[in-house]
Amino acid sequence: MRVVIIGSGRGSNAEAILAAQQAGKLGRAQVVRIFSDRADAGILALGPRFGVPAEYLDPAPFKTKLEGEGEARYIAAVQACAPDLVVLAGFMRVVKPGFLNAFAGKIINLHPSLLPSFPGLDGIGQAWRRGVKITGCTVHRVTLEVDGGPILDQQAVRVEPGDTLDSLAAKVHAAEHALLPAVIARLSEGA
Repeated sequence: MRVVIIGSGRGSNAEAILAAQQAGKLGRAQVVRIFSDRADAGILALGPRFGVPAEYLDPAPFKTKLEGEGEARYIAAVQACAPDLVVLAGFMRVVKPGFLNAFAGKIINLHPSLLPSFPGLDGIGQAWRRGVKITGCTVHRVTLEVDGGPILDQQAVRVEPGDTLDSLAAKVHAAEHALLPAVIARLSEGA
């Protein structure tokens, strides 16, 4: 299964995927390309470290969504990779119908909450401010509804009395780093 990763940030989830691949724990999946909408994103540095081509793609003209000329660039670049799976790993843009239709049924996303609770930005902070006792992360298929696609799997994280927002975020990120590669591995085996 050919996998393309798209992200906007430091790339800790992409790194977890690539480390799982390097350790032979990604099933039949193979990451073939990394793209980022930010030229300075840490995710791009992972390419040389793991021997995977990594490239900045201009997402313009919009700042928070992938639409118009930027969407066309992403569709063309990702299609050139012939992916079986497109993983949004910290991609901080809303994808629109053109991109979704180009890769129908092939796009998954990782979200830092137990969806359907706390969709959108800052899932961990939303959970913290609400005072929940259990939060976590979710891998789901991407649809037009932001963080509303079918759930593939979730990992719960207990909020302990001594937790701070930072310690909770660290626990959720650790859960993400285990969950996302495991879901990709299962998908690659047809599960």
